[in-house]
Amino acid sequence: MAFFSKVEKIKFEGKDSKNLLSFRHYNPEEVIMGKKMKDHLKFAMSYWHTLTAGGNDPFGDATLIREWDNLLPMEKAKARVKAGFEFMEKLGLEYFCFHDKDIAPEADTLEEYFKNLDEIVDLIESEMKRTGIKLLWGTSNMFSNPRFLHGAGTSCNADVFAWAAAQVKNALDITKRLDGQGYVFWGGREGYETLLNTDMKLELDNLARLLTLATEYADEIGFEGQFYIEPKPKEPTKHQYDFDVATVMNFLRTYNLDKKFKMNIEANHATLAGHTFQHELRLARINGMFGSIDANKGDLLLGWDTDQFPTDVYDATLAMYETLMAGGFTTGGLNFDAKVRRASTDTLDLFYAYIGGMDTFAKGLKVAAKLIEDKVFENFIEKRYESYTRGVGKDIVEGKVTLKELAEYALTLKDVKNDSGRQEMLENILNNYIY
Repeated sequence: MAFFSKVEKIKFEGKDSKNLLSFRHYNPEEVIMGKKMKDHLKFAMSYWHTLTAGGNDPFGDATLIREWDNLLPMEKAKARVKAGFEFMEKLGLEYFCFHDKDIAPEADTLEEYFKNLDEIVDLIESEMKRTGIKLLWGTSNMFSNPRFLHGAGTSCNADVFAWAAAQVKNALDITKRLDGQGYVFWGGREGYETLLNTDMKLELDNLARLLTLATEYADEIGFEGQFYIEPKPKEPTKHQYDFDVATVMNFLRTYNLDKKFKMNIEANHATLAGHTFQHELRLARINGMFGSIDANKGDLLLGWDTDQFPTDVYDATLAMYETLMAGGFTTGGLNFDAKVRRASTDTLDLFYAYIGGMDTFAKGLKVAAKLIEDKVFENFIEKRYESYTRGVGKDIVEGKVTLKELAEYALTLKDVKNDSGRQEMLENILNNYIY
């Protein structure tokens, strides 16, 4: 059964095409900096937003009624598998990502839930073999069910911690079985509402214990994929322990987990934390923690995670600049953690949304590659910091000077002159490359 019979396979037609169901910039076979565009970008479908999202928001119920929604739970789950792989084939997507709860319905007992998952994973595995589509990463939903109202790894209830551990174990088993390239921890509710009832030290220790247990189990079963943490501020918990890249890095280093994990960075989460997307990517890159990306954008006028499809070429260019400067993706990729708006009710809107996101990042990739090839920013930055390549600056960098010696040197200075940072000029150059 075809769920998207109105749509043919989406093809690259070039920037002058008037066909809205075609790519204008994403040419998967085009070679950029010695590698095919599709291999640079590694686009992935988010199973949850694409196949299970109903259009709910904090003020309204579901509006996106899909063809499979009137089926019984397990039949609905099977239909979603078929729809998902048809969708990916028509868009030329080579990867997908999932939470355990996305792919199979929960049941009265954990044992029944795992049986449901096994049955659906059989079908997913069959579709992967048929299409050649791969799993970018898996994860477990430990935030939606009411049992996780106090958190999962940070719950005050040890039974909930054990339940979360069981879900992680099972999701890791699935990810390994499907040859997933990574596994993501997204805290969701790993945080607190008030310190009046919170043992912060125990909660942080327990979260580290859960992550450690997961890495130990991965070694036991021979899972060689990359572990990620996805920083996420404010929403839904008032204060989350995975607030931003810097917070997560500090946590990982405190518990000696920094060699086991990298970052899965989302644009919308960056802005909710008060950062730019590029800031979070740069911080991860220079600390050897760059891993994968959730591609979306938020609405700066709203205070929650709106998960809109990315259409800002400026942001996409700077994101791909950081990605290329990091050496590109290895196990990671660009997962569209984005959903159509609740008023975009036609299944065609799913294709328009993905086409727009894929074209945006394809254009960003091409611009970023040209910027790097021309060393536009690198040359300027090198010139700006050249005082650290000679004299007292060189001694500072090489650790050859004491505080007393620096004070003595400063006393010899009659005047200190700073050069312009040329921000506006550089922004104009960036715009010119984009245009």
